[in-house]
Amino acid sequence: AGGIAHDFNNILTGIMGNIFLAKKHVDSASQFYNNLSEAEAASLQARNLTQQLLTFAKGGAPIKKIASIATLIKDAAVFVLRGSNVRCEFSLPEDLWPVQVDEGQINQVINNLIINADQSMPEGGTINITAENLTISGKENVNIPLREGKYVNLFIKDEGIGIPEEYLPKIFDPYFTTKKKGSGLGLAISYSIVKNHGGHIAVHSQPGAGTTFSLYLPAFQERIPKKDALEKNSIITGKGRILLMDDDKIIREAVGEMLDSIGYESDCAKDGAEAIELYKQSKESNNLYAAIILDLTVPGGMGGKEAVQKLCKIDPDIKAIVSSGYSHDPIMANFRQYGFSGVIAKPYKMQELSKIIHNVIMGI
Repeated sequence: AGGIAHDFNNILTGIMGNIFLAKKHVDSASQFYNNLSEAEAASLQARNLTQQLLTFAKGGAPIKKIASIATLIKDAAVFVLRGSNVRCEFSLPEDLWPVQVDEGQINQVINNLIINADQSMPEGGTINITAENLTISGKENVNIPLREGKYVNLFIKDEGIGIPEEYLPKIFDPYFTTKKKGSGLGLAISYSIVKNHGGHIAVHSQPGAGTTFSLYLPAFQERIPKKDALEKNSIITGKGRILLMDDDKIIREAVGEMLDSIGYESDCAKDGAEAIELYKQSKESNNLYAAIILDLTVPGGMGGKEAVQKLCKIDPDIKAIVSSGYSHDPIMANFRQYGFSGVIAKPYKMQELSKIIHNVIMGI
């Protein structure tokens, strides 16, 4: 599963990079621009498929970022219910604590729960989504298998047909499904993701009275910087030289051109050995790279893990970003322990890439 996802994510990186570059040459009011935007959206949906493959893969540690759960919920609901006769009502307090999560994985969980709620109401209806801050202590909430601490508690309640009592203990089991076309993996994957985040998911249901899923995620104790919301959908330009190491020629060409288009000067290397040689040359000429992006896995060659160790000896202040289609690799989740200053999982949008490079160069 991991190998398939890695290859697929590499291909998607090339596709999404070239779509971005094509959009720069097309009038934003034209049908061609709309077609490219639809292709980009489809590529992002394909990225979610690879996440499903990786959830059960060995070492599937989430790559966590500070996020607003309210934003994730609303974005997922709008996406899933587009064209549906089911609507959402939200009750999300403004003082809801932020969470530290893998946005792609938690988005997948919320998608699965909203899809299930939507499918349980073929004649239409309302999904009520509420959330609250929750502090769990040893004396309270003894029935919730969680450590003491602060959590965000999310409820997704539908008005559907409900779940028979005998099925409730089985719904999180892999391959258990009552749907004719269902795989039985949606809730099993959701359970695995939430557990890997240190949270908990539970269900309450009665036939004819709807179903409520309760989701508990550990809260992050600090506020989200306001600039994150402003930068999320914008491209941050910059200056300086960037070295990109990737064994895939399509990615080197597409991402290299993307970097050039937002103000950087890019050089490319096909493996770690070539990247080290180019970095040495940049130091000797006193024209150091502002940052270097290293592909984690290079079949038959030196990958990012070994390369960054050697590069740190050449330049202890190197600003290296690890990138991989194996988003489940432990190095991706604990990148700083291996000498990296940033991480970006393939495939990625230009907005994500520009923000990561900016943050690493600025030391944010």
